Amino acid sequence: MSLVELGGYSYPEAHIIVGRLESEGIPAITFDAGTHMAEGSFRLIPVRVMVDEEDLAPARRLLKEWADDSA
Repeated sequence: MSLVELGGYSYPEAHIIVGRLESEGIPAITFDAGTHMAEGSFRLIPVRVMVDEEDLAPARRLLKEWADDSA
């Protein structure tokens, strides 16, 4: 298993994305989520959503679908 970055997001958005991916059967994890606790850094350091390399393309497709649905 090789983790790759799907993208960097705000703390709440990253956790919503992880939940939605996992509900679709794509395991995901956040990196740097603890940085939001450092004063002022939550706006500067995005929370990275990581997925398995094999899941990257399906995860990107889902993100695009969700964005299209909300537009």
